[in-house]
Amino acid sequence: MQAGHCLWGGLVLALLGLSSLAMQFFSWAWYQTDDIEQDLPSGCCLAVVHLLQLGYLYRCLRMLRVGWRVCRAETAPQQERGYAVFLSHDISMLRLFETFLESTPQLTLALSIVLHTNKVELFQGLGICTASLCVAWSLLDYHQSLRCFLLDKHELGPLSSTIYFLWNFLLLCPRVLVVALFATLFPCYIGLHFLGIWAAMLLWVWLQGTAFMECPRREWLYRATVAVILYFCWFNVAKGQTRQRSAIYHGFILVDSVLLAGSWLWYNAPLRERSYLLPVLLAALVCSVLGLLLRITYYKWLHPTLQTRRQASYDEVDTAEGLADFRAGPAPAPVNRRMYQLSQNHFLVSLQAGQNWGNGVLDDMSL
Repeated sequence: MQAGHCLWGGLVLALLGLSSLAMQFFSWAWYQTDDIEQDLPSGCCLAVVHLLQLGYLYRCLRMLRVGWRVCRAETAPQQERGYAVFLSHDISMLRLFETFLESTPQLTLALSIVLHTNKVELFQGLGICTASLCVAWSLLDYHQSLRCFLLDKHELGPLSSTIYFLWNFLLLCPRVLVVALFATLFPCYIGLHFLGIWAAMLLWVWLQGTAFMECPRREWLYRATVAVILYFCWFNVAKGQTRQRSAIYHGFILVDSVLLAGSWLWYNAPLRERSYLLPVLLAALVCSVLGLLLRITYYKWLHPTLQTRRQASYDEVDTAEGLADFRAGPAPAPVNRRMYQLSQNHFLVSLQAGQNWGNGVLDDMSL
């Protein structure tokens, strides 16, 4: 704003405000439905904390306090350790929402500004690179959080983590680039493009029958948030065969990205001052192909359900009958229902006979 670009500054503040409001709402709604939270203040105090946009910070402080208490205890109770993991799961989910409601749109805006001005400062380049890495890292953190519901032998190892991070990074960067290019060419139409793709993704999520939130009306906010994530990258929201849905999604996004890049090339040929962008677009195409290959590699050889199939002769991954093992412990521990449900969607798992929910606790489950 100090440079006179009030529109750009207003967009940054709007993204920051909308992201914060959504995160506070999710945090407050989860406090209303969870019945295993310990030592919580009254409902009015919680409402005030979230109205002041401090709900996420409050969750992080609670997590640090509980984690510190568990680390100091020589033999922490199973319930206490499970509660610490319960809190970390919600924080991971909120961080993912913040990444795609705030950080990724701001990254796209920053890249668009650089392309529009045709110059980049050192701090801008470092910020764009760091933001891109952070977005991919948040996806890896979310995936690791889901893996907590699986056996220790199915946890994400160094090789799996590297490949998962790389394919998300290689698919995300080209998507952000083509959206930023289109925004520099048609700044008045990028909003319509976003709304059109977002509406299509929202319809797709609704057709898959998500049930993440307790309240049907709040579920629509979750679906709207997931639709924003799907505008940039793949996010699984329902059980069942993922191979076909993933192929449809990536095919749709690839066609859309090609159209965006093609529009930019058509209206900017010959490239004159921005001739360097042609090899950049070719590199983006190579990155997309490489990202898809790494994704196929991950799901073909490193997915946990495949490990389960090798050990227990289970059905093929990507079928509804695929079953992954869960951790077993001597005492029940609190389980994050929301993340557990998403882990079922992501890993195509189902509960074994005799394992059932009881007051927010899954029998036999130890986190």
